[in-house]
Amino acid sequence: MMKTTGSVQEKNGRFYFVINLYDANGKRRIKWISTGLTVRGNKRKAESMLREVLLHYDETGELPTGRGGAYEKVDAKTAKPLPQHLQPVSKSEMLFLDYLNEWVQVHKASIQPATFISYNQMITGRITQYFEPLGLKLCEVTPQVLDEFQEKILLEGYTTNTVIHYHAIFGKAFKDAVRKDYLETNPMLKVDRPKKNSFRPNFYSKDEVQQLLEVSQDDPLHLCILITAYYGLRRSEVLGLKWSSIDFERKSITINHKVTEQLVNGKYVPVVSDVMKNKTSCRTLPLIPAVEEELLKQKERQQLYRKLFKKSYSTEYLDFVCTDQEGKLIRPNFVTEHFDWLLTKYGLKHIRFHDLRHSCASLMVMNGVSMKQVQEWLGHSTFSTTADIYAHLDYKSKQGSAGVIANLLGESKLPK
Repeated sequence: MMKTTGSVQEKNGRFYFVINLYDANGKRRIKWISTGLTVRGNKRKAESMLREVLLHYDETGELPTGRGGAYEKVDAKTAKPLPQHLQPVSKSEMLFLDYLNEWVQVHKASIQPATFISYNQMITGRITQYFEPLGLKLCEVTPQVLDEFQEKILLEGYTTNTVIHYHAIFGKAFKDAVRKDYLETNPMLKVDRPKKNSFRPNFYSKDEVQQLLEVSQDDPLHLCILITAYYGLRRSEVLGLKWSSIDFERKSITINHKVTEQLVNGKYVPVVSDVMKNKTSCRTLPLIPAVEEELLKQKERQQLYRKLFKKSYSTEYLDFVCTDQEGKLIRPNFVTEHFDWLLTKYGLKHIRFHDLRHSCASLMVMNGVSMKQVQEWLGHSTFSTTADIYAHLDYKSKQGSAGVIANLLGESKLPK
């Protein structure tokens, strides 16, 4: 079948698309479609719209009706719309849950794997549980319904931070629906975003960190725990650490890769990426002697395991520091689950693995490291992120400020 072509033509002061449709025998039919654009100043826009229309037709067999962005199936033999019962259902008429599931799949390639997993779990979990019994179409979801959904989450005992996550996903999904002319208005514009709860990190003291490092010495996660305690890395960053990113001569370690998880055929698998959370996540830090010592031990272990397991040893991840006995990447979820098990086994205070990052930062702040230096150490994108989390711990700088003002005013005589 010949490729569909078209052109932009002027008629009565307005631009029209002239679409050349070809049937299976190569016979041409012409269809005129109003763009709704006046001729003056709109030629480039009309040409751009034409390219989109032709691409859309090749993919779906649909052409615009010329009425408010709606599309309809067109018969190439007659250049006329197909009968109503053969027309596709308008996107606004599809079920809200169907739209959300379609929306997240469309965006899968453009978002981080961890973000996709989070969105997918939210949609298939609580969102489906709430909206499935309602059976609402996309066009039937109102601000009131969305408000009630948010209120239900709070009544279940969850924090406003949880609500904010759902507010964000709804906001993006409805924004896209309006942009694609599925809806005229975005109902989320009338739904309040709750204020974020102030966050106070849960962290270990110096003694608690040292105790953890001591009891975990023979544990498969020991190296991950040690590196995270010293450098405050994110879970994905410590698992993504590569030998090629460590310079033993210049004594430096570079954080520029990560390992996350993605759902593939119903099973979570590790995913390697060099696209970090933000620009400042890529950072080079000094190689701390205690960490260097453990890294060299890990190198020896990997060489030993490779000899022992021979052909069974994976050669796909030879450049990665944190691997298991068979040379495979350590799964992020395994880190979370095993870390919790380890704390229970030794009766230690329960914190999340991510709280080792907070422990590192908190110990730095409480021992006089400036907030700016901590920001750079952690790879936070903004100073405010670091300050919001750790400013309440910065008592030493407050003591310094108190000393300055006390000395300053103490030198002058107060009026009687």
